[in-house]
Amino acid sequence: METTLRIFFSSLETGSVYALASLGIVLIFRTSKTTNFAQGVIGTFNGYIAATLFLKWGWGIWEVTACALFTAFLTGILIDTIIIRPASKVNPVSKQIITLGLIMIILGILPWLFGIDFLSLPRFIPITESTRISVLGASITYNAIFVILVSSTLMGLLFWFLKYTKWGLAIRVTAADDTTSKLMGVPTKTVTMISWATAAMFGTLAAIFIAPQTNVNPLMLADVQINAFFAAVLGGFTSFIGPVVGAFILAISKNLSLIYISDEWGNVIVYLLVLVVLFIKPYGLFGKKGVKKV
Repeated sequence: METTLRIFFSSLETGSVYALASLGIVLIFRTSKTTNFAQGVIGTFNGYIAATLFLKWGWGIWEVTACALFTAFLTGILIDTIIIRPASKVNPVSKQIITLGLIMIILGILPWLFGIDFLSLPRFIPITESTRISVLGASITYNAIFVILVSSTLMGLLFWFLKYTKWGLAIRVTAADDTTSKLMGVPTKTVTMISWATAAMFGTLAAIFIAPQTNVNPLMLADVQINAFFAAVLGGFTSFIGPVVGAFILAISKNLSLIYISDEWGNVIVYLLVLVVLFIKPYGLFGKKGVKKV
């Protein structure tokens, strides 16, 4: 029981990071009609900004996080305005290739701007004996609780925003049919710009949450990107809630398999289970088949 609870607590923290990145991927997919393979490196870029401000300028973790989220917002707007919007007429595969090109561009810029050394970021709440809570013999840190609460709050606010606000309705309408949305007067260009900015902020927050474990390096979000993509596939790209559920299912099953099966085969078995689910539900657990009327 103690081991299972410890894995469960760890999976909630990991799943929160996966969910943030996965939501960003799906948000862009629904509004821009492309799979953003650069979600991870966009977060990494702004993670480098946070680490540089922390190490060289002496800012605190809260200040650098606020600044990194602001630069992430600007990064998302610039990418949509300069790169994605001019390519709106190209086919979806070409858009995906563009996001792959973004990976190469950003990874090439990182050592030029920030150097080749790994950088570090602290946790929001340092881990000490006094910052742990014991539940039935298993401990969870205050920092882990903080990550889970912040991620859950942000995702809850996003779902509330999508369901109960005028701009949220505009995003859902654009996600359903962007052509009809334009005819109805929905500012689809602004909607996609906001989606890219929000996705960039989610990716940046995931980078800052994961940085104390991996240090800030060009590949720090590679594993998160892969698992976030799998979570989106498992939950369904046509659903906003699906990727979140998929992220936590993936995190829990992955950690359990690594402990109770083996380190070598744990990941393989989890991904095989995802494939089995997709054979039964091809569009994901919460996804729906798109129907076009002519």
